Amino acid sequence: MEAELKDMWNDLESMKQSLTDPSLRGPVDKLQLHLERLTNLSKSVPVRRSKVKDMSAEVVDSNPYSRLMALQRMGIVENYERIREFSVAIVGIGGVGSVAAEMLTRCGIGRLLLYDYDKVELANMNRLFFRPDQVGMTKTDAAVQTLEDINPDVVLESYTLNITTVQGFETFMSSLRNKSFSPTKEGSGVDLVLSCVDNYEARMAVNQACNELKQTWMESGVSEDAVSGHIQLLIPGETACFACAPPLVVASGIDERTLKREGVCAASLPTTMGVVAGLLVQNTLKFLLKFGHVSPYLGYNSLKDYFPTMEMRPNPQCSNVACLERQKEFIIAKPARDAAAKAKMEAEALTVEEFPLHADNEWNISVVDEVEIETVGATSSDALPEGLVRELPNADESQHPPPVEPAAPSLDDLEDLRRQLEALNS
Repeated sequence: MEAELKDMWNDLESMKQSLTDPSLRGPVDKLQLHLERLTNLSKSVPVRRSKVKDMSAEVVDSNPYSRLMALQRMGIVENYERIREFSVAIVGIGGVGSVAAEMLTRCGIGRLLLYDYDKVELANMNRLFFRPDQVGMTKTDAAVQTLEDINPDVVLESYTLNITTVQGFETFMSSLRNKSFSPTKEGSGVDLVLSCVDNYEARMAVNQACNELKQTWMESGVSEDAVSGHIQLLIPGETACFACAPPLVVASGIDERTLKREGVCAASLPTTMGVVAGLLVQNTLKFLLKFGHVSPYLGYNSLKDYFPTMEMRPNPQCSNVACLERQKEFIIAKPARDAAAKAKMEAEALTVEEFPLHADNEWNISVVDEVEIETVGATSSDALPEGLVRELPNADESQHPPPVEPAAPSLDDLEDLRRQLEALNS
């Protein structure tokens, strides 16, 4: 593009020189000024990197995945490159969802589906991710614009819609079923759904869709005072769905939309939303790549730096029909699943017995018995070179002094004892 702009500048310069009337050169000068501005803008556009076909662990500055693949070399993750096989849907590209999308993009996720209906506003600049030049764009379009520049390897799909409407919900369900990215995948077309919305109605829409599709999802949220938040793992039939234990306001029959007051908005801190997004993506990676422990529920209280955890079982009297169906399926499949888990544990136990925990390794580290160490140490420390003797007793000998033998009674003691006996008899 820079070469084309330069050619255009030269053409304008030639045209200006060919004009005999100096008064006609004004419009040409104006065009050259605009052309100069376009040239400066083209130079300021960030250079996008080319796509990377395969993830490499090679430690070079030009490898965007070397730090991520180090997790595999260090034994944290068995096969990090598998992350390219996964699809994650993020509903709500706000303070938490946008940061979660960026983190997953930088981690090299295979495919991201983004859902939101709102536009970027200057009021959103207190949060991370969005920029002032994106004001007026839909949040999904702004997100795609930024994420494509960060990592062109990620397949991005954006849906500007409201999932709480009938048409929006149908489109949402259809996009989750789509298996074009992973045709052989069982279940729906995505591996995990992340709910990053800020209202109960949208959460219930995600809950309904995931219950119908038997889709595992994670819910997240930040409090209105911006000082606390949480994440929650929801597995249809196995854990409580979002309708199993509704919030007190909803359970009381109050419409949450009536709680909003004109001119009053909820507080938001980029710090709290960044922490919640980090916890959400961390658990997403653990769930997808199967390492560590995935928290069923993890809270965050920034005032006390408190992280409560808990586990919520499904409610047998849940109002959601699809949830009750998933519960029945889970109970029926539980014996077979428990038997498979037990067989796996027994197989792992046999493997541990066959191969010692501390086998020979590339660092030549070995484990020996402590008694053997003490014996070897004692032998080496007691041996002295020929011609040398100890001036002081050995430290071990001083800790174990020789037993004191009872002294033999003297003749004077016997005579004194005889006199005492005679006095007693008299």
